[in-house]
Amino acid sequence: MAQNEAALLTLRHQIQALRQEQRYVEANVLIAKAVTQFPSDAVLAAFQAQTHYELGLPAAALFARAQSFDPANFDMARNHALALISEGQAAEAKELLKRMLADNPGWHDGLKALATLNWTHGDQAQFADHYSEACHARPDDAALWIAWFRMLAQARDWPAAATVLDQAERHLGSTPAIITCRLFIAVEAHDNAAAEALLAQTAHFRGDVSSLCRIRHALRTGVPHVAVAEALPLTTGPSAPLYWPYLSLAWRLLKEDRWRWLDRPDQLIAAYDIGLSAGDLHEVAELLRSLHTAQAPYIEQSVRGGTQTDRSVLLRHEPLLQKLKTTLLDCTRYHIAQMPAPETNHPLLSTERNGPLLIEGSWSVRLARQGFNVPHTHAMGWLSSACYIALPSPQDMGPAPAGHIAFGGPPPELGLALEPYLTIKPEPGKLVMFPSTTFHGTVPFDDGERLVVAFDIKRPRG
Repeated sequence: MAQNEAALLTLRHQIQALRQEQRYVEANVLIAKAVTQFPSDAVLAAFQAQTHYELGLPAAALFARAQSFDPANFDMARNHALALISEGQAAEAKELLKRMLADNPGWHDGLKALATLNWTHGDQAQFADHYSEACHARPDDAALWIAWFRMLAQARDWPAAATVLDQAERHLGSTPAIITCRLFIAVEAHDNAAAEALLAQTAHFRGDVSSLCRIRHALRTGVPHVAVAEALPLTTGPSAPLYWPYLSLAWRLLKEDRWRWLDRPDQLIAAYDIGLSAGDLHEVAELLRSLHTAQAPYIEQSVRGGTQTDRSVLLRHEPLLQKLKTTLLDCTRYHIAQMPAPETNHPLLSTERNGPLLIEGSWSVRLARQGFNVPHTHAMGWLSSACYIALPSPQDMGPAPAGHIAFGGPPPELGLALEPYLTIKPEPGKLVMFPSTTFHGTVPFDDGERLVVAFDIKRPRG
């Protein structure tokens, strides 16, 4: 018995190590053997379901099996629902989530998963209505009210978000969290009078939301030095990637060359030909098109006029994508080798570069006529990218810079008199690499299809 237990623990450890190294194909082979040897082990059942899902293989039945070992496991239920969605069973996923939420109205991940399902499958009007039932079932749960607010705020539905705060305040009183949310609405809705009053009221508040409100309001209202004073001290903390992009904008507005030290477009942004033939690119494009099944992009994404895939496309099982992953990571290693020498305090260059390259996330974006990405950054990444797989004809694309990737352009809602400092023309088989803290977006194009694979690299760990 002890020998079997030791063998099981060894297998679990080996599988977990392979998963941490993102060697999912090898992990899946080992899992299949392990499950045969230990068919009643709940951990192996969970490993098998999750690994199948990450590889893009059918996983819903495996999640159902894994959940049977632990019916109250909320993570397994959420992942079961996600697998059902990916296999074209959105209605079944919705019923699963509703069933779990009926008994557990405070299940945050389930509420969010259901809202996301509603939004991406065409229900933008009532996508978050189920939060109402949850909040009124648990009116003293402050986190639930804030979660409902955040969902509506992501949709930029300021009247609905304010109504939720009014309801929350009737149950909870005027808490710091609710006041901060009101500040967020005032700043993002450009209600300057309310924003100024709330900024004074929250001057002693500390947290990323209140700090970003101060920074964004300062930039939009023409006092970039105030944004610098707020942001610069926060670049030494764990949320530093949130603040560096705004420092770049503020320094440019102040005409301070420190933005060049930070962004270095001539050194840290580069384009490479990945060497795939037209035939290879065509095959990859056909595969990627089959993965674009949502009716709308995820609510938190930058995509406008197109869709973005779920899961990490470069971790999938298809040989075409495995080959593409190898090619893209080889190009990434070359890009890293060309970067300037290590430099203390720089968000990109201060990082140890000798660790393994792991993917933080990878996805495909398919834009259609007049589609674009709003300027944004990737706070979870270290290096980011865009690899062009299929593009409109030059006639459909429109005159330059239509369809280009643009760097340094601020979010339009800030109303800043700053233009992108660099645009790069897309070409099939071209990979563009850039720091994750750099604002980047896509210029709208006239017509056709713009199909991209993008990925973020995790910050190396030595």
